[in-house]
Amino acid sequence: MPLTFDDLLIRARALPRDGRRALLGIAGSPGAGKTTLAEHLVRALNAEGPPWAAHVPMDGFHLADAELDRLERRDRKGAPDTFDAAGYAALLRRLREETDEVVYAPGFERVLEQPIAGAVPVPPEARLVVTEGNYLLVSGGSWARVRPCLDEVWFCEIAEEERIRRLLARHEEFGKARPAAVAWVLGTDQRNADLVATTRERADLVVPATALPPAACSEG
Repeated sequence: MPLTFDDLLIRARALPRDGRRALLGIAGSPGAGKTTLAEHLVRALNAEGPPWAAHVPMDGFHLADAELDRLERRDRKGAPDTFDAAGYAALLRRLREETDEVVYAPGFERVLEQPIAGAVPVPPEARLVVTEGNYLLVSGGSWARVRPCLDEVWFCEIAEEERIRRLLARHEEFGKARPAAVAWVLGTDQRNADLVATTRERADLVVPATALPPAACSEG
């Protein structure tokens, strides 16, 4: 039987055990649907009763443009070494261990393309934290600290043509001219996607695009 969104809800609902908070990671290449899946999971789970699931994107750990300029990495923003991977892993450990008070995570403003400190509150009653990003399954450098913090990691998979179409639309929506968007998607984004694809086999579950809910409209 093909995997369905209801199957994913059942699996996510079962992750918190023995009263402890669980962390679910959603990985995948740029434009594969990570944000779509995370948002719809959290919305559907919280619709069942008092809110008990929270969404914490990895994108809040982008290095600021000023730091990328200093490091001479701004021309490949979004690559693994343009994030604070160690800081992200430290937040995941806090989310697992500090469950008696609000933990604040950074967000990411797509219009500004900048991280925003303290933008995502995770309340004590959150029993499941869903976090998503490209590099959750990368095993090198500080990224290797991420996977041990997560109970499960799912990998979003989508047809390459559709993934590229989504990325082009996103870059244009947030201000890039068509030629610049094409250059970025086929250059920086594609190099990152190629790296992420090599981590697929480390996932606990591969989620095809057909498992997203019919009403899904955002892309990640």
